[in-house]
Amino acid sequence: MYGHGGFYLRPEGPAGHFRTSVHASRLYAAAVARLLARVASELRAAGADEVAFVDMGAGRGELVTGVLDALDTLDDLPAEAGRVRAYAVERAPRPPGLDPRVEWLDRPPAGVRGLLFANEWLDNVPVDVAQADDDGTPRYVEVRRDGAERLGAPVTGADAEWLDRWWPLREPGGRAEIGRPRDEAWAAVAGTLEAGLAVAVDYAHAAGTRPPFGTLTGFRAGREVPPVPDGTCDITAHVALDACAAAAPGPAELLTQRDALRRLGVSGERPPLTLASTDPAAYVRALAAAGEAAELTARGGLGDFTWLLQRRPSGGY
Repeated sequence: MYGHGGFYLRPEGPAGHFRTSVHASRLYAAAVARLLARVASELRAAGADEVAFVDMGAGRGELVTGVLDALDTLDDLPAEAGRVRAYAVERAPRPPGLDPRVEWLDRPPAGVRGLLFANEWLDNVPVDVAQADDDGTPRYVEVRRDGAERLGAPVTGADAEWLDRWWPLREPGGRAEIGRPRDEAWAAVAGTLEAGLAVAVDYAHAAGTRPPFGTLTGFRAGREVPPVPDGTCDITAHVALDACAAAAPGPAELLTQRDALRRLGVSGERPPLTLASTDPAAYVRALAAAGEAAELTARGGLGDFTWLLQRRPSGGY
């Protein structure tokens, strides 16, 4: 994915192939800015003199750019919330024209205080796939460059322990994505915060409701395609965020994007009709914003994303 000519190094970037909440509406970045403002208020009350915003898996910097723009323009944020140090963490090169206030890094900064936000990052952290054979024994699924699969060796050791705890395979043919590398990745990334809040947003599932045949798939040019590991498509799988939460220290909360964004002022409610007669232009703008908010919070769509909020080391936002 990040090798020579790999999918994530292509000039068009991820936005050329699929549409995330960040690309759907500026309301998303504004909501993240409000969350950052809450974190900043708590940290500054505790004596922090600098607050960080870390965009983990930054793509081409769309989210961090939107957050900085919101901090500059939103009237409902405290003035001190705009005084942040912004980081974009991405293995692709820095895009031209990016706001000079953004530090472009290939790994998250250590020891900062603030908000770390990983939007659709964990679903691209590589995992092994397991499938139960005819005897019910979980085996690694091996794949060729052309996408052809076969069953390999039995799953053992730490991977087997992870399956037993988080995604047990009981029936022949059942499949699971072994989320242990994602647990470790999340614990490491969240651990870079000295204090504040780490947030991961992804399509997810929880123990007891795991999909029986897994979720591994590919995307290219806005279409779902077979997950062929040749660098021509995105390869993704939903995330066991409950396991990630257990792997990292600090109080954790899981909630739908619909609920998370509503907490941050994104509801999708239509503006009152009386506004149409008193200020038609404002009504049209509010109606357009309501439509964008409805897309971000829609059941069966973007609203079904799961947010994992992990506090470092503690505190409520």
